[in-house]
Amino acid sequence: MLVYALLTSVGINFALCVIFFTLYSILRKQPGNNDVYAPRMVNDQEYRERSHFKLERLLPNPGWVGKVWQDSEDDLLQSSGLDAVVFMRIIVFSLRVFCVAGIIGLFVLLPVNCSGNQLEIIDFANFTNDSLDVFSISNVNNGSNSLWIHFAAVYVVTIFICCLLYHEYGYISAKRVAYFHMSKPQPQQFTILVRGIPVSKRSSVGSSVESFFGEYHPSTYLSYVVVCRTNRIRNLMDEMQNLYKRIIDIRTERTRPKARNGCFCGLLGLLGHKNDHLDHYEKKLENLEDHLRLEQSQNSQKTEVRAAFVSFKSRYGAATALYLQQSTNPTEWITEQAPEPDDVNWPFFSSTFMGRWISKLVVIFACIIFTILFLLPVVLVQGLSNLSQLEAWFPFLEGILSSRTVAEVVTGYLPSLILLLFLKIVPPIMWLFSSVQGYISNSQILRSACEKVVWFTIWNVFFANVLSGSAFSNLYIFLDPKTIPLKLGVLVPQQASFFVAYVVTSGWTSASLELFRMFPFIWSLVTKPCNRRSLDENFQVPDFPYHKDIPRLLLFGLLGITYFFLAPLILPFLLIYFCMAYIVYRNQFINVYAPKFETGGRFWPIVHNAMIFSLVLMHAIAVGIFTVKKLPMAASLVFPLPILTLIFNAYCRKRFLPNFNGYSAESLIKKDREDLKQETGNEMEEFYEKLRTAYEDPAFMPIQYSTVGPHESSSSYDPLLTHEIQG
Repeated sequence: MLVYALLTSVGINFALCVIFFTLYSILRKQPGNNDVYAPRMVNDQEYRERSHFKLERLLPNPGWVGKVWQDSEDDLLQSSGLDAVVFMRIIVFSLRVFCVAGIIGLFVLLPVNCSGNQLEIIDFANFTNDSLDVFSISNVNNGSNSLWIHFAAVYVVTIFICCLLYHEYGYISAKRVAYFHMSKPQPQQFTILVRGIPVSKRSSVGSSVESFFGEYHPSTYLSYVVVCRTNRIRNLMDEMQNLYKRIIDIRTERTRPKARNGCFCGLLGLLGHKNDHLDHYEKKLENLEDHLRLEQSQNSQKTEVRAAFVSFKSRYGAATALYLQQSTNPTEWITEQAPEPDDVNWPFFSSTFMGRWISKLVVIFACIIFTILFLLPVVLVQGLSNLSQLEAWFPFLEGILSSRTVAEVVTGYLPSLILLLFLKIVPPIMWLFSSVQGYISNSQILRSACEKVVWFTIWNVFFANVLSGSAFSNLYIFLDPKTIPLKLGVLVPQQASFFVAYVVTSGWTSASLELFRMFPFIWSLVTKPCNRRSLDENFQVPDFPYHKDIPRLLLFGLLGITYFFLAPLILPFLLIYFCMAYIVYRNQFINVYAPKFETGGRFWPIVHNAMIFSLVLMHAIAVGIFTVKKLPMAASLVFPLPILTLIFNAYCRKRFLPNFNGYSAESLIKKDREDLKQETGNEMEEFYEKLRTAYEDPAFMPIQYSTVGPHESSSSYDPLLTHEIQG
């Protein structure tokens, strides 16, 4: 890629960022957009509607940036949870790494690269026609002593990153323990999930649980809730909910003022409900209620799963039962930590053991197929970034591509944009794969999807682009491990220009789009004129898509670490992105996203492992590049680095990872004693009563839909049905 193609990509993306930031600063001040740009404030009823028009609303104002800096990390912890703190620590960690790497790369390595003439001498008089490769290590003469500067930079940055990783792992581990001590008694702290419950012919699952834990944990055992299969009940509940909404639509349409009857409703006005169907729908709803009550009474007796949530009187008692093998037969009475009650993935329990096992195999096979199919857009992207290859594929485009402006857009901007658009479908697909894999909680699904997206992105964005940049015949290098460093040393520097453009397109534009929230804004514009229900009924605060955004941060971290000594020109673009991300995501956590469930900071081990992988990959590339550059002594001296890095990783796993898998006896007993001192006896008894029913399946909760007459509502826009949940 030539310099002018990169400048074109930078110019386009910079203009888009300015537009999106400007639009956000204006639209956020409009009263009608508060549910898009400040849903947390709307949900907490902290947003005051401004009725008087002011010219200030139509002028962009960067004042919101100052508000982002006011909240401390403790404020973020209280409002958005430990996962949000971990996410922001990833950005802070990346900023620290690339500030140091940027100083070394831009002020030390870049001048060394430019002073070489292995490829060509830089023509400053015709700067834009120079290739970006002349700014990379490829331009340093083979065998030059200047390469020892790159060697020293690899050592310095590796040591710095490892020290920073150790500090962050320790900091977040301590934060996790402190967050646990700050929390009030939570049901998941006192509860475990037990599987493989042996049941005799004359007993039930419940009686087996009661007798077993009553005998072997008599002093701490409290209660149990047996898990049942509820597929049919959930289908009925979904059907009732849809019917309930449909009746609301019809009744609201009847009472809508005639002046507004001309409004198109539904999907572009094509989907609507006729008032003549109201009686039929109400009768059908009553029948479904009767059917649901019948299913609930029968289901609890016939479709028990050999699993139960077992609660204890103390956290230490629950932990003792969790980590001790309960039976001489290790396939029975299998225990695992219970998630939060609202975090339980109830449909999962409808699967049998064989069904879960088969689903895991299917997911593995589906991930492999999806990864292979995704190579097609990667090949397309690489073809667009290479004009000669594109003209060979499509000869009829030769005349169009002869235009310099078209060539700049096609090679500098279009490849990264196409790859970015294809990557948009990856997180929801990986979430779908993880959801059928057999996890008991939504937080486990989220972490599993995040891991899948991380490694999918690393393979299909980094390795697939590196290998397809030359030819897919290079795939054979993975069959011979001895040739991997040498081949990577040849292939990786060739794709430096593509990844610089990718950081600009995927990073800058994605951050500004996250702030602008283009799709929620457009959806709000389309649906508001036709919205027939009150805001309170429809409104939901979105939760943060960690499985989408964490992989992007880790991919940029990998690109920065591997390319800092190969092509340091990538570092300023990464720094700009992480600065934007810090401002944008803090704003979104404060105003937009609210947590629905917590993983307790368990994303950090994924981050740590990805950074260790990036370091080892950088070392492998360094061995290859120093071999290619005829400096075998430097290549040999790099060999200890990956070994020492893996030893460091093993130490961190022993030192910090156990704190992310559970809490120590010291922490549990201390927290139990604190509760006994701070809480009165009545308060703990009330908590135990709530704990007995905390893990009851929502499918067994009584649901009653009662109709209200068309003239009984105080407002024609209020819902005319009330939804009561008794229990």
